[in-house]
Amino acid sequence: MGKLDGKVAVITGAASGMGRATAIRFAREGARVVLTDLNSHGGEEAVAQCAATGAKAVFQRTDVTSEADIKAAVDRAVREFGRLDIMFNNAGIAGALGPIDKVKAEDWDRSMAVLLRAVFLGMKYSIPELRKAGGGSIITTASVAGLRGVGFLAPYSAAKGAIITLTQAVAIEVGRDRIRVNCICPGGVNTPLVHRGTPGGEQAAEERMAKMQPIPRAGHPEDIANMALFLASDDSEWITGTAMVVDGGINTGNARFRLSGLPDAGFSGPSFER
Repeated sequence: MGKLDGKVAVITGAASGMGRATAIRFAREGARVVLTDLNSHGGEEAVAQCAATGAKAVFQRTDVTSEADIKAAVDRAVREFGRLDIMFNNAGIAGALGPIDKVKAEDWDRSMAVLLRAVFLGMKYSIPELRKAGGGSIITTASVAGLRGVGFLAPYSAAKGAIITLTQAVAIEVGRDRIRVNCICPGGVNTPLVHRGTPGGEQAAEERMAKMQPIPRAGHPEDIANMALFLASDDSEWITGTAMVVDGGINTGNARFRLSGLPDAGFSGPSFER
């Protein structure tokens, strides 16, 4: 038996990186999965990988800043599979980059729309369906940058910090409904969002990121998928309102650095955009 047999999950940002790894892991554990992303090609590839495990999975093209799109993704899960048990608010971008006095207001707003508003929408539309199912799990990707601010990534840090307190607040509201609300704080995870702009690509990023924390290797999407599985499964039935740190130890103090390779200012969007 799989740990998620009979459960239905919606995962945002599932076309690549941590979202794709989690979708595949959930599928292997018996879940039926709605994968959402703006990247249709990557999303369909991820669905095929889920289907190869014998699980049922579908792709729903979704702009997480759109209220209608988030609602449609939740509705798709219920229409396709009859219920919703797990909502994983994972989609993300680096967003506005550079010193705070050079950040454009419109880039700040775009960052908050993807990183924070989308999480609110995911919670808003999943909670009624989770109640109907008798409970469930809401998981959100936060970051160690939400625990310790990272210079030159202030908008990102602010959004991720807000996710942590939002998680706590909503956990209080819905605990009586047996809905658990938790977030994951990854450290340096080598995903396309990270290595797409790195000279030398994925391998160069792997080597560089291995030096960032006490455990001398880069984080991998599967590391986050492992934690997401725990929080989605009944193994975590008495855990809510928490920020689970999965970072190789970087939060011990090494997070106060400027990420190498960042431009002086600008905006970093989805991993599939060049």
